[in-house]
Amino acid sequence: MTEKISGRVVRPGAVVPGYVEVDGPTILSVSEHGHTGDDIIVPGFVDLHCHGGGGHTFTQGDPVDARAAAEFHQAHGTTTMLASLVSSPYELMRDATAAYAPLVAAGVIAGVHFEGPYLSHARCGAQNPSFLRDPSLEELSALVELGAGAVRMVTIAPELPGALAAVEFLARRGVVAALGHTDATYEETLAGVAAGASVGTHLFNGMRPAHHREPGPIVALLDSPSIVCELVADGIHLHDGMLRFAAHAAGPDRAALITDAMDAAGMPDGEYELGGQAVAVADRVARLVRDGSIAGSTLTMDAAFRQAVGAGLDLATASAMASTTPARALGLSDQVGALEAGLRADLVVLNPDLTVKRVMRSGAWLSPPAASGGE
Repeated sequence: MTEKISGRVVRPGAVVPGYVEVDGPTILSVSEHGHTGDDIIVPGFVDLHCHGGGGHTFTQGDPVDARAAAEFHQAHGTTTMLASLVSSPYELMRDATAAYAPLVAAGVIAGVHFEGPYLSHARCGAQNPSFLRDPSLEELSALVELGAGAVRMVTIAPELPGALAAVEFLARRGVVAALGHTDATYEETLAGVAAGASVGTHLFNGMRPAHHREPGPIVALLDSPSIVCELVADGIHLHDGMLRFAAHAAGPDRAALITDAMDAAGMPDGEYELGGQAVAVADRVARLVRDGSIAGSTLTMDAAFRQAVGAGLDLATASAMASTTPARALGLSDQVGALEAGLRADLVVLNPDLTVKRVMRSGAWLSPPAASGGE
């Protein structure tokens, strides 16, 4: 049974009046005729980096909690996402991989992202320093084998002993190697890129700052054509001017919006936990109790999309950053990330103010969100 969803359709590089025709779980066609109404139709959002939401977390390896976190973000338009853990003991990484593999097979999540534990102590941010350690090929090999495709991305600081070998291993095995939480020099970062890294984890945050005599990782990643740069568009992690600058510097085909959300997304202010550390959330901002470091976000992808547009990016650019580019970074552009015939029928219908009206995933309408959380 086919269905036509009409409005202003956001396609790669353009916004056209028309409709998206869906046949079951697949987009049948996209037409530039027959426009009615002022709804804005964008591809389902793709979040490369998310630790939880709606009071549920990905960080503990609990599949019931993980499914609930994914459902929370789906209601806000995220139809494809990675389940991100924080730095953890190997045993938790192993158990989470085993627990989440069935969710990956079922399409609930697109894979597991290990943000750490192979990160810099100097730039650990909200990562638990007790769990940080040098990259281990033995651990990575065991996790990749156990996951059988479930492990999709690993963030590593390229300056650590054994980091380049770990990046090379991941790239060979089809796992995205990301560079982040790093005190690397410009040259050390480029060595990580040359070894096969393809993503920069939340650019600017958890990195040595740029300097005109030592560009550091920020400039190296922005200037590397093979790197997709993650950007936390919440107005807290990045000033809107920096968000706009990075989007223009990298271009929409190399910039990806992420939430970096924790379980507090969509929840009231209060006390939460991340990686065994106490987190206080006040007025949307999550900070470690021990030192005040920003601890993830309370963001949802619809709010990130609105933030990007509010920062001065056009609808087509923001859509590419929220869907098309992250889908390509995960190797999923033949399935999701754009409103094109033959791709999965994942789309978000937005009101003129860019709030979520309806979400479709694999051709099925989801319930609308109770509120636009994460704003």
